[in-house]
Amino acid sequence: MKTEHSFFTTGDGVRLAYRLEGAADRPTLVLSNSIGTDLRMWDGQIAELARRFRVLRYDARGHGASGVPVGAYSLDRLGRDVIELMDGLGIGRAHFLGLSLGGFVGQWLGVHAPERIDRLILANTSSYLGPAPQWDERIAAVRQAQDMRETAEMFLRNWFPAPMLARNDAAIEPFRAMLLATDRQGLAGSYAAVRDADLRRSIALIVNPTLVIAGEHDPVTAASHSEAIAATVPDARLAVLPAVHLSNVEYPHEFLGEVLSFLRAA
Repeated sequence: MKTEHSFFTTGDGVRLAYRLEGAADRPTLVLSNSIGTDLRMWDGQIAELARRFRVLRYDARGHGASGVPVGAYSLDRLGRDVIELMDGLGIGRAHFLGLSLGGFVGQWLGVHAPERIDRLILANTSSYLGPAPQWDERIAAVRQAQDMRETAEMFLRNWFPAPMLARNDAAIEPFRAMLLATDRQGLAGSYAAVRDADLRRSIALIVNPTLVIAGEHDPVTAASHSEAIAATVPDARLAVLPAVHLSNVEYPHEFLGEVLSFLRAA
């Protein structure tokens, strides 16, 4: 299984890093990362997924090995990054799994490009995380910080349960490293995309079969947000795991079980 990055340049000149794994004759599954991580957030799932799918995972702009444009990002641009990447790789349709920010992107795709998506999985995400002033404060704080150390520890407290942090679980360190390596402009730009997003009404237009995965103890995108998405997207299925925010890391077997069960029904 290859581990190096490939690169694609979007219409606005941003280089996206990606990996394409699995047999070319299998259905494609796109994986989209959260704020503060990169495509390695799916390392625990990739071996099993690549046995069944052609898996396309990428670093969202502002993250990992992808380019970091200056200024605010928009959800529209993040969604178009996926469409352009699929176009560049000759992928007409794909299943899509996004967590947190990736889940926002998935909702955008379901609303604006349903013809490109087969089955849609929205994990630990929300349709709206306002009000805007709190995001302006976070944007200012991350830009003014000397480094990412304090921000990284704040993220980890929101992503993992206290006992897991207290025992310094081995699963946490790769995510600390991802956070510390994240460009602060990329984080600020992504905050802006979340700040300006409000999909609460438009997701009623999604026609793709949809699975919503919630974390029962998620302080970032509360389980009630997932419940609201599942209640708004026609015929959406809701699965609640006893997780905090990174449910694919905290409960990898249960998470993968929900994903594979849903995708097998295609």
